Amino acid sequence: MKSNGYTINLINKAIIYIFFVILSLVVLYPITFCVSAAFSPGNSVASMDVLPFSNGFTTEHFEYLFNNTDYFKWFGNTLFISIWTCLLTVVIASLGAYVFSRFKFTFKKPFLLSLLILQIFPSFVGMVAIYVILYRLGFLDTLWGLIMVYVAGNVPYNTWLVKNYIDTISKNLDEAARIDGASHFRTFFTIILPVARPILIFLAITSFTGPWMDFIFPKMVLRSSENQTLALGLYNFVTDKKNEFTTFAAGALIVVIPFVIFFMITQKTLITSFGGAAVKE
Repeated sequence: MKSNGYTINLINKAIIYIFFVILSLVVLYPITFCVSAAFSPGNSVASMDVLPFSNGFTTEHFEYLFNNTDYFKWFGNTLFISIWTCLLTVVIASLGAYVFSRFKFTFKKPFLLSLLILQIFPSFVGMVAIYVILYRLGFLDTLWGLIMVYVAGNVPYNTWLVKNYIDTISKNLDEAARIDGASHFRTFFTIILPVARPILIFLAITSFTGPWMDFIFPKMVLRSSENQTLALGLYNFVTDKKNEFTTFAAGALIVVIPFVIFFMITQKTLITSFGGAAVKE
């Protein structure tokens, strides 16, 4: 009986290992093929061999990106948009969440409900209205106009999300700060923000990564070549008039490297923050 049980366990483990190996190959092969395309001669991926890195090795695609395109300009624009979207979303959403969590005022519940209702409708439903508003305000074809679009889309749901987290923070901390003479702003910045660090880091990560490779809204808002983002710039290599998929792969590979580094650093910080959260009610 023991030998049969051992055999069954061994078979189960073997099946699990085989399943995960196959799953890993399915996930990793497209990434490996993309890396291979970035270093392969020629422009078409259709002529590439199924086995990665079997078509030779070249760095001409990277040289072309750096010397003959505005890749660094695209990268700087995207980084500028992502950083300011992240900062403004965290500040506005956290302040709004603190107000909804700690204060009582007229129409509080309807306002909270409206924040959720706003998230029901897909973003593309309001694209025409967004275009008209940016045109009237003079923010069309500007990086700040695109930042405004992202922040406006991020604030409603994230305010609700942070508000629910702040609700779990003991109000005794607020009362103790008030007894010591702290104002609401000082209480928010010195008491609430440090305790709410886990959810704010999560919010910062999602707010930063959202605009990083978005294509739809930059395509709608931005027009001039100097304001292009990475998504728009790289898309120009794979249009109907161009078929430079290997150059596209090289540009995409450069985008991924700092993005992965950023995610690894913030992921570690996020886990550490959750482990060090303060006492909740």
